[in-house]
Amino acid sequence: MTRRNQRDRDAITVEIGYALLSAAFVAALAFGTIAGPKLMFTMPYAVERGLLLAGGAAAVIIFVIRVVTVLWRFPSPADQPSQPGRTSPDS
Repeated sequence: MTRRNQRDRDAITVEIGYALLSAAFVAALAFGTIAGPKLMFTMPYAVERGLLLAGGAAAVIIFVIRVVTVLWRFPSPADQPSQPGRTSPDS
């Protein structure tokens, strides 16, 4: 395992922050879309409760999926070229 320099650690920190913030935004949007009609219309208690539960479940699932997909696409330091200006380690 190689030691990471400060630039690599900063890049990972920024990527984690982006993953969390974008996931929170998308999850809030999904929750609002599903549970939003509860605020607009009068519905039976069971329907309102179901909308809240469905919205919360969807928000949690979407949050986790978004974080995993953003971080999965982030390249590891070993995938970077060893020298600036080179496209692959063999070239």
